Amino acid sequence: MNSFYSQQAGCTVRWQDLPGHGDPVVFIHGLGCASSYEYPRVVCDPQFGARRAILIDLPGSGYSDKPEHFSYRTCDQAQVVVELLTHLNLDAFWLYGHSMGGSIAIETATLIQHRLRGLIVSEPNFHAGGGMFSRGIAAQDETTFIESGYAAMLAAETSPWAGCLSSNAPYAVWRGAASLVAGVQPDWAAQLLALKCPVTLLFGELSLPDAEAAEMQRHGVKTIVIPMAGHSMSWEKPSALAGAISGCLTDG
Repeated sequence: MNSFYSQQAGCTVRWQDLPGHGDPVVFIHGLGCASSYEYPRVVCDPQFGARRAILIDLPGSGYSDKPEHFSYRTCDQAQVVVELLTHLNLDAFWLYGHSMGGSIAIETATLIQHRLRGLIVSEPNFHAGGGMFSRGIAAQDETTFIESGYAAMLAAETSPWAGCLSSNAPYAVWRGAASLVAGVQPDWAAQLLALKCPVTLLFGELSLPDAEAAEMQRHGVKTIVIPMAGHSMSWEKPSALAGAISGCLTDG
């Protein structure tokens, strides 16, 4: 596990740099998740093709520090990712982001287009309003969620998400959820459609039909459906996800 100090977040951020060939794929996890928990199974799968992978635990998550003073807004998390990419002195790389991490990846992409080979996002937030989980979290005030809502949510969770959720600070989860509900301007859909690099959208078959997926397809965004997977495709169908990501990559 590697680390650097983020001036943006005022804390130590940690990541894994897993060796392989080609320009690296940088993985950005979703709300209540951690790349160190979610993606080793994906990038070690033969379908991934033994490519180099960088797995970031965002501030507030996984092995990274969890400062109480940080905003945890998507725009500020994107700045942290840019800091790390600059720290690594990467000239070319691919970005993959899931759910909230997809929205963060879109914002990151707009900041570093000159070095980005391509963007792959799976079921990101495209517009303000949040998803089912983020709306439920943000419907509580921050204090209530910290004092009781987080523990109740963790106790009720029976999926593998419980493991990575337990590694997240409750205030980071609440502020991330509130950021998704609030949205950004221009919104994530507009930012994605303005990108000049190759862009691919992944959706789980069990998440469809979806209005935002249909919207992106109408705009000509390449879309890949992961068979027999829902929103949590990294642990539902990790090999299929690995193959879908690998199939988007080209060597320069």
